[in-house]
Amino acid sequence: MVFESICHAFGDSNVSQSDCVIFAGKADKGDYQCNAALSMAKRLGMKPLDIAQRISTSLTTPEIASKHHSIIDSVTISGPGFLNLQLSLPFLQAKLQNKLLDPQRVGIPRTNSPQRVVVDYSSPNIAKEMHVGHLRSTIIGDSISRLLQFLGHDVLQLNHVGDWGTQFGMLIAFMKEQQDSEKEVALGDLVVFYKLAKQRFDQDPVFKDTARAEVVRLQAGDEDSLRAWQTICQKSRVEFQEVYDLLGVKGLQERGESFYNPMLPALVASLRDSGVAVESEGALCVFLNSSTSNAAAVDGSRFKTEDGQPLPLMVQKSDGGFLYGTTDLAALTHRIQTERAARIIYVTDAGQAQHFEMVFCAADVAGLLPKGPKGEPLVQLTHVPFGLVLGEDGKKIKSRSGDSVRLRELISEAVRIAGDELRARSNSTVDGLTAAEEEALLEQKARVVGIGSIKYADLSMNRESGYRFSFKKMLALAGNTAPYMLYAYARIEGIRRKAKQALDSDEDGVGSGEETAGFADLQQEKEELALAKHLIRFEEVLGEVERDLYPNKICDYLFELSQKFNQFYEHCPVLKASTAEKRRDRAALCTLTSETLKLGLSLLGIDTLDRL
Repeated sequence: MVFESICHAFGDSNVSQSDCVIFAGKADKGDYQCNAALSMAKRLGMKPLDIAQRISTSLTTPEIASKHHSIIDSVTISGPGFLNLQLSLPFLQAKLQNKLLDPQRVGIPRTNSPQRVVVDYSSPNIAKEMHVGHLRSTIIGDSISRLLQFLGHDVLQLNHVGDWGTQFGMLIAFMKEQQDSEKEVALGDLVVFYKLAKQRFDQDPVFKDTARAEVVRLQAGDEDSLRAWQTICQKSRVEFQEVYDLLGVKGLQERGESFYNPMLPALVASLRDSGVAVESEGALCVFLNSSTSNAAAVDGSRFKTEDGQPLPLMVQKSDGGFLYGTTDLAALTHRIQTERAARIIYVTDAGQAQHFEMVFCAADVAGLLPKGPKGEPLVQLTHVPFGLVLGEDGKKIKSRSGDSVRLRELISEAVRIAGDELRARSNSTVDGLTAAEEEALLEQKARVVGIGSIKYADLSMNRESGYRFSFKKMLALAGNTAPYMLYAYARIEGIRRKAKQALDSDEDGVGSGEETAGFADLQQEKEELALAKHLIRFEEVLGEVERDLYPNKICDYLFELSQKFNQFYEHCPVLKASTAEKRRDRAALCTLTSETLKLGLSLLGIDTLDRL
């Protein structure tokens, strides 16, 4: 509406729609604020105050106001040219009523422009156990996938596992020596075998030659080698899936390095024949020039070696072997040409940022990225970097033996601590349940709280920052934590149950049909109005995360929602409101808060409990 008003007043404004309006952090500044007048002043040669006045006039014209059903109640100008916008009561009432009629989605529509989106995340290595280093990629990638699917995008979740390369020749050779290549082995055994094989590979030249010969046999399709490789992969898959089941990760399809391996020779030949890849010191490399693979140009010339020489993307080693970059280029090409992806998202640690910048740039230099008639990119490539998970001492988190902490052990410990704390706080029994049934119920609650705490502690942080992993902090009942949010939800559910009983027997005859809530008295209590306005912002927050892929914004929104509900409940009686209409309307706000919390937590991959 504001963007349209600017265009109405000034024609082509060259102002981005997403930059036109921001949420006003202070109530005295209105509900939203428009700062476009300041950015337009120099270009138009006008004072920001005069520009703001023309935008304000345009906003209130009958043509604009009627088209947008009087969204804005008032417009004021402050400072050098800030427009302060106040939402109208009829608009707010209509939005709340629409939410009540759509409990599953709380009124949030699906996108009008659905895309085919590939989200590449988790990516553990075959023959190695998932450890704490896989936590962030898995949790962040799952949350992003959930959100994009909820908004109506066609999402393909891919697990780019490390299942090919020299290490498998090394491992298979060692297992054949031990006569374990076809025996049933646990993943823990494979991890031990891998460490022993690596020691042999580094110290024994004869074994190194044997391992390399095993790689050649594997790549040539030797039946015995393939069978051993498949045994290793299958055992790893089973173990990985158990972790994914614990974390509630669904729909993640494995598509490892081996899937793309047959595509590599043709890709490299094409790069060489087109002159994009050239020989350098025996290796085949793509030297990176300026690229426009994304919305902003990627200057490939800035990639330098330590001595200031151009740093190319190597696609084939001098011995004919391929590299990670080669596989990533093949994967990118397959995702564009075969999967028809319009957006490809890679969720990895920040240490791989330069690698993906170089891959994206190389793909553009090689002409692998489709362009529109004006040269604009038709596929959006995004690397979603994240920081490290650190121990409470601020150092890389390790087990007592010095190894990376196994992810399964981390999850089990969180569930155990959550269970102990729930038992300590439990002072009553549940009617009709046996002791065994009560214990099973408590264990189920412990899983929800424990696993939810790990996820929420991670997702509530800006993903680009590292954080210190602390069971004590993430399981705390106070602050922006999963236990606080889960208890807030359970408390509101309890209020809802009591409100329904009271409204069902209400002598005034209004009944419990919350869908008929009119919200006529919203403006009488500031806490009630503040809660209502925050509820309708959820759609806006999800839109932001859809664009910039920072799930912590959802956590921030939900925490603020729980706080605004507490203020509302403290100052605005629900069951003891002065009229039946107020009781119904306030019960409806309780319902909307509960449904919004549940939906928001589910988008983070966190289950809820009606009672805790």
